Amino acid sequence: HPRDAVARQPVEVRRGANGWYNDTQEDLLALERPVALVYNGISHAVMMASPADLEDFALGFSLSEGILASTDECYDLEIHEAPQGLTVQLTIASQRMAELKQRRRSLTGRTGCGLCGTEALEQAIRPIPHVVAPPVSDAAIQRSLQELATHQPLQAATGASHGAAWCDAQGRIQRLREDVGRHNALDKLIGALAREAAPLGGGFALVTSRASYEMVHKCASAGIGALVAVSAATALAVEQAKASGLLLAGFARPGRHLIYHRPMSAAMAHG
Repeated sequence: HPRDAVARQPVEVRRGANGWYNDTQEDLLALERPVALVYNGISHAVMMASPADLEDFALGFSLSEGILASTDECYDLEIHEAPQGLTVQLTIASQRMAELKQRRRSLTGRTGCGLCGTEALEQAIRPIPHVVAPPVSDAAIQRSLQELATHQPLQAATGASHGAAWCDAQGRIQRLREDVGRHNALDKLIGALAREAAPLGGGFALVTSRASYEMVHKCASAGIGALVAVSAATALAVEQAKASGLLLAGFARPGRHLIYHRPMSAAMAHG
């Protein structure tokens, strides 16, 4: 629950409207805790994340990173809390675990590069799956923006979290997940959609961040055909959107948004 990701903290407030003076009040802060993802007893990654919706996070991360191909390959998932942080224990299919072990072996000892474990430039950018972009209308994008704030309780309380929302064809927000990290928020959304086996054909994802390469890749890996971001897209994100057939929009604000890429099929349906 979002309440689990909030801490109370007394803070000193400096005000200066008519001369500076001090005030002390209680503020709500977004929690950021280490979360270890452990597969079949082997720790694979430790992420800093908001300690809410961790089942969705672990499953979404596993799917978007290619560790799992479907939810059926995750047999069990348990969350354990410790003073140092939280551990998510996943039991996954033996074939997927064997592939993960092979990936981990290729990562060892490669600390001198920005993408640890890559031996060549070609390995830095993974192949992106093809998706079918839905005909997302301008009105649907604008409606989703109007609804966004009312679906972000952690952001409303702390002002320090990102959100990732799933919107239907009319732009109505159906699900939203929050986290201090933009990648984590999207992974949580992907996990929630996968756990519910939600149909992804006509809707789109809305994120409160820029549209980076990773955000486009995660959406395509999950079968999401359209991504709308409130900030700009990077050049590589646009390139990858074109390669996958994903509809990509950015700088989505009330009254305006940019369409970086609209595939031909979606453009014809849109028109």
